Amino acid sequence: MDSKYLAANTLKVLSVEAIQKANSGHPGLPIGAAPMAFALWNDVMKHNPKNPNWFNRDRFILSAGHGSMLLYSLLHIFDYGVTIDDIKEFRQLGSKTPGHPEYGHTVGVEATTGPLGQGLAMAVGMALAESNLAAKYNKENYKIVDHYTYVLAGDGCMMEGITNEASSFAGANKLSKLIVLYDSNNISIEGDTNIAFTENVRARYEALGWDTFLVEDGKSLKDITTTIEKAKLTDKPSLIEIKTKIGADSAKEGLASAHGEPLGLDNIIEFKKNLGWDYEEEFYIPEEVKDLTAKTNEKNALEEDKWNKLYEEYKMIYPKEALELENSIEKLIPDELFDEDFYSFEKDDASRSYSGIVLNKISEKVPYLFGGSADLAPSNKTELKNSTYYSPENKIGNNVHFGVRELAMSAISNGISLHGGLLPYNATFLVFSDYVKPTIRLSALMNQQVLYVFTHDSIGVGEDGPTHQPIEQMAMLRSIPNVTTFRPADGKETAAAYEYALRKKDGPTAFAFTRQKLENMYETGKDAMKGGYVLKDLGERIDIILMASGSEVKLIYDAAQRINKLGYGVRIVSMPSPDVFDMQSEEYKDSILPKEVKKRVSVEALSTYGWDKYVGLDGIKIGMESFGASAPANLLFDKFGFTVENIVEKALSILN
Repeated sequence: MDSKYLAANTLKVLSVEAIQKANSGHPGLPIGAAPMAFALWNDVMKHNPKNPNWFNRDRFILSAGHGSMLLYSLLHIFDYGVTIDDIKEFRQLGSKTPGHPEYGHTVGVEATTGPLGQGLAMAVGMALAESNLAAKYNKENYKIVDHYTYVLAGDGCMMEGITNEASSFAGANKLSKLIVLYDSNNISIEGDTNIAFTENVRARYEALGWDTFLVEDGKSLKDITTTIEKAKLTDKPSLIEIKTKIGADSAKEGLASAHGEPLGLDNIIEFKKNLGWDYEEEFYIPEEVKDLTAKTNEKNALEEDKWNKLYEEYKMIYPKEALELENSIEKLIPDELFDEDFYSFEKDDASRSYSGIVLNKISEKVPYLFGGSADLAPSNKTELKNSTYYSPENKIGNNVHFGVRELAMSAISNGISLHGGLLPYNATFLVFSDYVKPTIRLSALMNQQVLYVFTHDSIGVGEDGPTHQPIEQMAMLRSIPNVTTFRPADGKETAAAYEYALRKKDGPTAFAFTRQKLENMYETGKDAMKGGYVLKDLGERIDIILMASGSEVKLIYDAAQRINKLGYGVRIVSMPSPDVFDMQSEEYKDSILPKEVKKRVSVEALSTYGWDKYVGLDGIKIGMESFGASAPANLLFDKFGFTVENIVEKALSILN
């Protein structure tokens, strides 16, 4: 048997044996897609297992993450450090081979893929980052950023809405170095895809601005390789539909049960016979396969050596550009950024406007800040004034028109972050964080530094009404592990929130900014980076603590003055980030919210969910227990009790 076909069969056998040993997993995709995956990794892709993080490597994303055993088998035969023992521990606690690929957990996994379609959307972000960096840093004869992003996707990915959103963006922006291998087998968990999925996928992608190709025989390594090479010549992103049979050559060929059930021991024996597999030992890698992949690795190591020499020359000729690129990859922040000017604002304004000012201050000294809004830049205040907009004709722009694609926008941002060299931010209204939630969760899982700018942060949205007025969204965002949230009270707290976000390299930050104007308060400042802090103490003792975030901080500030005039000692606490406050030491938290002071009031024009742990059993929460209404913001704040008078009344009810 030809060594390349033997290698493809090795991937199949290794995968089904690991799935059988675990008694859990998805053999269908690894069996059907092994030829296309091997052809890509062996004959097309530029990658080096000796340096998995080589910046100019091609990226490979398994969007159909349930087929993870195929990826682990590839990582094993190409010597990425996934051992046979790791393969045998598939889906076991603490193993390098979990049920779905996890970025940062297994070397060689470029993205955490599980939710279908997310991988393809992240790949769009990687291709976007490559395109932008290439335009900025490549010079004649020095293509230092020059690589492709490859995706293996299945029918399930093609059904997901995020795939269409992201693919539409990729087509509009002519991301020609994005190539998707579509494992087209017409089977999903419930049976033949025709029960719910009857469209012509290639025709859809052509309408989205892609070039499309068809490989009729998914077992033909030559046809697959030749078609990929053709796709590399186009000026558009490419979809290659590769027809396969799920569970091919097994007793479950063409059956839905091949998707997510082990084949069974007897069926594996028959499967091996059908493949012409002559080896009795389980988890066996033929010597011919080892020799073949070793030669491929040697070839790719030489590719990196050649690139390293090219880059050394580049650094000598273009030292400024090289240093800027290296600083961007390392995400270095100049110390002088966070100076007095960073925390200075000329006038009272909405915190969305403060955010826009701060973003532009950052972009002046951080050239790798890159992003945009879901068609809301004038409202979100996210345009970088010192840069242009990215487009097929202007690839150096740092502003991005994401279009009305909140879900894809945030997944693309994850891909940009994973690629490296750019710091992504994206923006929409806070209420539409519901559309963003699946992807911000992946940002947190993958420890990616992505900035999520949410504006119009409460019933203060006003006349647009309850569909546009967030209630429960901040509670949702605060509940996601490793997501840092900030709802600043004024300009200085906004600046502090961004400083915190820029310093936090291992996870996303979500900001919530107002539509309505806020007053800059004298007492606010960098202490906001602690999540919660004392804004002011009124009186010689503390009889009651008033705490709030965002626009409501000024309300409790004014209410405290009135309560103090009645003879009570009042502590005013600004709480822009409860999750950051929770990370502080017990000593610090107790210094802000002393345990002996049990009379407390929280105020937030959002859901009260989550405030119980701060107000305790004897405290009061003033917040939204219903949806909002359509009316000017000032009338809504009055209707729902966000007034100084109501805060004073509620506070006195527990003081007396």
